[in-house]
Amino acid sequence: MNSRGSSRMMAGVNTSLGKTDPPAAVRASTPSWRDPRMWVGIAIVAASVLAGAKVVGGADESVPVWAAAGELGAGDTVTADDLVQRRVRFTDASDADRYLSADEAPPADSVLLRGIGEGELVPRAALGGDDGERLTQVALAAESAAVPPSVVRGATVTVWVVPDESRADSDRPAEKIFTDVTVLATPQDDGTFGPTGTRQVVVGVPTAQVEFIDEALAATAQGTITFTGKG
Repeated sequence: MNSRGSSRMMAGVNTSLGKTDPPAAVRASTPSWRDPRMWVGIAIVAASVLAGAKVVGGADESVPVWAAAGELGAGDTVTADDLVQRRVRFTDASDADRYLSADEAPPADSVLLRGIGEGELVPRAALGGDDGERLTQVALAAESAAVPPSVVRGATVTVWVVPDESRADSDRPAEKIFTDVTVLATPQDDGTFGPTGTRQVVVGVPTAQVEFIDEALAATAQGTITFTGKG
C-alpha cells in the first residue's frame, strides 16, 4: 500500500472515531461607546449612587426633639426626667418648630395644657408656664348621666349648667360656664358607676377664664352641671 492510500486510511479512521479539529478561538471584543448595553449599565450605577446619597443626606437632616417618656396628663409639671430624645426628619422647618427641640432644655416649670401619650412628640403649644400660663384646678360635681364616657383625663370639654325644672326660670337656656377646658382628673371614675350617682370631674381652667370662676361656681347652684366633649 502506497503512502497516499495510507493517508486516506488514517483519515477514515479519524473520522470514524469522531475526532475533529478544534474550533478557532473567538476573542471577545471591547464594548464600544455606541453599545446600548454599556449605557444601561452606567445608568444603573448612577441611579444607585444617587439613591444612596439621598438616603445618607436624609439621615443627616433629622433633628433631635423631645418626646414623652411616659403618659403625661394635663396640668402635670414637665421636667427633663419626663422626656426622652428622638431624632425626626421633618419635610419643612416650620413643622420642626412646632415641637420642643432637644437641642435645649425644656422650659423650667412647664405645665401641660393637654395630655400627651407615651412616645408622643411634645408640641410647644401643649406647654404653659414659660409665658405665665397656669391651669387653675376646679372640682365640679355632676350626675353620672350628665358625664359622657369621653370625659376622661386629658379630654377637652365644655361645661354647662342646665336650670332645675323646679325653678321658676327653668325655661331659660343652659348656661355655658367654661369653654374648652381640660379634664385633669376624674377621681371617682373606677368603672363601677352606673347611670345614677354623683361624679366628680376636675377641670383645668386657663388664665383667660380664671376671672369668671366665681360667676361659674355661683351658676352651678342654679341648676345641674353637664359636659360636652370633643371626640
